[in-house]
Amino acid sequence: MGADLTTQHPEHHRIHRSGWLRAAVLGANDGIVSMASLMVGVAAGGASKASIVLAGTAGLVAGAMSMAAGEYVSVQSQADTERADLKMEADALENDREEEMSELAAIYRDRGLDDQLADEVARQLMEHDALAAHARDEIGISDALSARPFQAALWSALAFTGGAVIPVMAASLAPVSSLLWLVPVLAIVLLGALGAIAAVTGGASPVRGAVRVCFWGSLAMGLTAAVGKLFGISV
Repeated sequence: MGADLTTQHPEHHRIHRSGWLRAAVLGANDGIVSMASLMVGVAAGGASKASIVLAGTAGLVAGAMSMAAGEYVSVQSQADTERADLKMEADALENDREEEMSELAAIYRDRGLDDQLADEVARQLMEHDALAAHARDEIGISDALSARPFQAALWSALAFTGGAVIPVMAASLAPVSSLLWLVPVLAIVLLGALGAIAAVTGGASPVRGAVRVCFWGSLAMGLTAAVGKLFGISV
């Protein structure tokens, strides 16, 4: 009877989450910080509530599209590079398969296998799927870490919107007199929760994750408020 693979491998690795998790955390964090900072800066300048909410709404739409476009372009560039490398490797396998097998065996020898075992592993993996073996062990491309432009763009846009809409809604519902303290406090709470959740999901310390994002978010809102106050007085 075959062994139960679940029993043999109880570890639950998190690396397969890295693509969407990075995009989602970056998007939500940027949405909260950007919109809270923007509205705090406008409020500090003495703008009306309507102007504050308008600035936040426009920033939400522009930011979501910017995040989606930026993620798509950057990840698509990575995908293009991966495709070019895979094509180069496929051509090499077609033109000189023996040399490629020797190259793969050398990689396994460098990782600690003896010569005979390294040659045998390289031979068997080449017979099974030569391009996949070279993509994984020579180039470093795998299904878990491969670039997915549409996925990254979608997660970034949705996460940015989800993060940005809360400060905008808070600003639209709260009296203008309380915006300068309500929006920053709400943003810090959200950033702390986001940092902790992201850290736990990625297997890191939730306290460290929360403190990290709260620090940078507070700095951004403080600087933006100072700019708004300065230009508001100037005007």
